[in-house]
Amino acid sequence: MPIETIENTWITLADGRRLAARLWLPETGPTPAILEYLPYRKRDGTAPRDETTHTVFAKAGYACIRVDIAGTGDSEGQFDDEYSEQELHDGEQVIAWIAAQDWCDGNVGMIGISWGGFNGLQLAFRQPPALKAIVSVASTVDRYADDIHFMGGCLLSDNMNWGSQMFAYLTRPADPELRADWRQDWLARLQNVPFSSADWLRHQTRDPYWKHGSVCEDWTAIQTPVLAITGWADAYVNAPPALAANLTAPTKAIIGPWEHRYPHISKLDPADFHSEVVGWFDRWLKGQQNGAEDLPAYRTYMQEHFNPTAQNGPRKGRWIAETAWPSPHVSERVWHLVPGGFSRDPVVGTVVVTSPNHVGGEGGYFCAGMRIDNELAGDQSGDDALSVCFDSSPLQAPLELLGRAKLKFQFSVDQPVAQLVARLCDVSPEGVSQRISYRPLNLCHSHSHETPQALQPGELYEAEITLNECAHHLREGHVLRLALSTSYWPIVWPAPQSATVTLHLLDCALHLPVREVAHEIQASEPGPAQAYPVLAAEQLRLPSAQSERTVTESGCVVLETFDDYGKTRDPYHDLIVGSDVRMLYRIHPDDPKIAYFETAWSFSFEREEWQVAITTECRMSCDTENFYLYRKLRAAEGANEIEVLTREWSETVPRGLL
Repeated sequence: MPIETIENTWITLADGRRLAARLWLPETGPTPAILEYLPYRKRDGTAPRDETTHTVFAKAGYACIRVDIAGTGDSEGQFDDEYSEQELHDGEQVIAWIAAQDWCDGNVGMIGISWGGFNGLQLAFRQPPALKAIVSVASTVDRYADDIHFMGGCLLSDNMNWGSQMFAYLTRPADPELRADWRQDWLARLQNVPFSSADWLRHQTRDPYWKHGSVCEDWTAIQTPVLAITGWADAYVNAPPALAANLTAPTKAIIGPWEHRYPHISKLDPADFHSEVVGWFDRWLKGQQNGAEDLPAYRTYMQEHFNPTAQNGPRKGRWIAETAWPSPHVSERVWHLVPGGFSRDPVVGTVVVTSPNHVGGEGGYFCAGMRIDNELAGDQSGDDALSVCFDSSPLQAPLELLGRAKLKFQFSVDQPVAQLVARLCDVSPEGVSQRISYRPLNLCHSHSHETPQALQPGELYEAEITLNECAHHLREGHVLRLALSTSYWPIVWPAPQSATVTLHLLDCALHLPVREVAHEIQASEPGPAQAYPVLAAEQLRLPSAQSERTVTESGCVVLETFDDYGKTRDPYHDLIVGSDVRMLYRIHPDDPKIAYFETAWSFSFEREEWQVAITTECRMSCDTENFYLYRKLRAAEGANEIEVLTREWSETVPRGLL
């Protein structure tokens, strides 16, 4: 189908601000529309990915619109925060504007991964009349429990990492070809860029800030059909099954082996994402009776042991399907903890858990898919050796897990703030340990994420860790391992003091979601990725990546990574963009106060006589009382990089019960 591409058009909001949009329009008259609404710059940031998606969807008969959020890319206004009231209110106006265009038939869908997956759900929650269906990839239903800031009441180091990335992203200028006022606007962006890491860190409990945008607050509010997708190598694995289980609107869940990318461009077994999306929108935007509502509630890739490494590579497993979710084929099996293993019946006794702070070195990058490579969880044997492990006997028959395992336990502790991290692993007869699932818990949050309390040393408490979703087939002869630790660096920022957690075994049990099916139904698995168009950008510098872990003379464990995303010239408008990022994580096995993170981003933009260069630096450290956050920005323009602005900020945030 012939399509017309409009590089830029303006959507004028009620208050006069203009948002920048790129359009792909079928030449067939009014059609349904698909919106993707992001802060990642349509002009260059997502342009390569957009070429692989919206071009295909437009040829399938959809008007496609890629809009920059206010204050980002080429859009006017000031950015304030992720998923803010401004962002969502603007989004409602964008949807209404799309529905009113003569190239749209009034029916609008939304698609997005991560940020776009989040705000698609959040806008559906607000029920704008023209929004009729969404495809949400790698998203969350609970912004406190399952995002990049906190997990189980523990601070994720990616709160600082992601805030540092957004800091760099938000300093980038609009394109002078589209904005005559680009320099004035750029200076305003540089002066007003929010200190997001510190802002998020101040909200340490599940308060109204996090409840805003958490669609689990009212499952009935979403009345539009939802196709929810993610991958097992991604950080966002809990939302699709939760949506399938709780929404009243038509909902389908798919979890493949993929990382934090759209499935067709995954480096881990790419799949036919396009057909799934088009089929979903054909049903709910075009009204075609194609059977989309009759697909299984939950389709997933049941993984098996595959000798894990940090490098990208194919997974091992098979596709399965459950017609309903929760499934009648999944039942709870309880294994009671005993020293070193499990039993059918509870036992009296205790097990002490205390770990060096560098446990977690094989945990991989929190959100795999953001780096170029070297980001996946590897062989867990090294981390297991530093943890307290409970091993099953070698399995006499295969064991299949589908859902969220739970660890229920009674404990005492010697510090007022402490963590416990649970990992489930599949251990091969050769001793290779593959992580199946994990989850940390700030033990101060044992009874509430809204009103945590300091722990009283020696007092008995009860707690539960609901591990992240999994789908895993353990083969006969393999061992199921539960590994417990009091730290998990660098994914989790450590507690202020090394702690000893004592488990009181009489009330400690692992509750497993065991799947048993006599006859499998047809899985309706996504096929291999179909051919898709690729942006014919001129590659001026090739991407590259490296990671190195070292130990200093003082015993600190240091992880350094570098990702050069290359330098390219866009074929449509000749904008040349280059970027790279360096990260460093440092921890001492015996002193959590040594925990330290730093990162530096670099961006360059050029076209003919116009050049801009931006560098940002961010650091985070701590002591027992506070977190210390620092950031620096330098912006320059011209071939000689004449300084436009250099500015530094520092924030001290009390660590409370973190």
